[in-house]
Amino acid sequence: MGAGQSTAHAHIPSKALHVLRVTPSSPASETDIEPFFDFVVGFEGDSLSPEHIDASQLEKIVESHEDRVLNLLVWNSKNQRTRVVPVVPSRSWSQPHLNANNAQPSLLGLSMRMCEPETATENVWHVLDVLEGSPAESAGLVPMGDWILGWSGGVLSAENDFYDLVEAHVDKPLRVYVYSYDFDTLREVVLIPNRHWGGEGLLGCIFGFGLLHRIPPQPEDRVPGSIPPELQEEEEEFEEQQLFVPADVQTDNWQGQEDAHQHVAQPTPTRTQGGSLMNGNSELQ
Repeated sequence: MGAGQSTAHAHIPSKALHVLRVTPSSPASETDIEPFFDFVVGFEGDSLSPEHIDASQLEKIVESHEDRVLNLLVWNSKNQRTRVVPVVPSRSWSQPHLNANNAQPSLLGLSMRMCEPETATENVWHVLDVLEGSPAESAGLVPMGDWILGWSGGVLSAENDFYDLVEAHVDKPLRVYVYSYDFDTLREVVLIPNRHWGGEGLLGCIFGFGLLHRIPPQPEDRVPGSIPPELQEEEEEFEEQQLFVPADVQTDNWQGQEDAHQHVAQPTPTRTQGGSLMNGNSELQ
């Protein structure tokens, strides 16, 4: 199942159901619904405006459309457009997975939360630099092109939440969701923060957070999931000439700016008044 035509939304919906997960093999997995970037604002024929979305009413509508097509209205934060997504609610897909507790199977296979879309997409961590041999490099994080959106436990609601999460997972796998702007794809990455990889910080990665480091909008003519022509050309050139070009990051440009804090998770961090992670010195990491 695909999506119908999309229309530009006059403004960002004040309230919506934020899609956090799409369960594999579920009815929702057969659509183009994107976790983190998509928000359910209603259904086709809904008399309510997105500003007054009613989760309980939507739940009843989904149940009444079991095994029948339901056209959901979905707003996307990347292109700022609302589109129609046809889906067939069903319980049959989850029957083999029902446990002894006789839990009600999900009709859509969506995990959602009620939120304000305007602020829901602000808490992202931009990967600015990755140190050689670090856990971040081993996990495949890409400098300048990757953003961390959340983790397997859900979304993160404040800047320090991510750094606290890293500290709580020393020598333990931490599953995070990473968005690639270059390829317009979302992937799961397993990080293993540790203090014995041979360099500075638990991850060996510098992050940017705040207004200057939010995900920029994609070009209107960009096909989701496609590789931009300029990247294809550069990749061929690199392979032919065997070149390696490091990320051109000047960390001094961000130091001292309120909305552009950079961090490396430190083995023994202490918190400054501004909430930065420091290692007992005045240099912002």
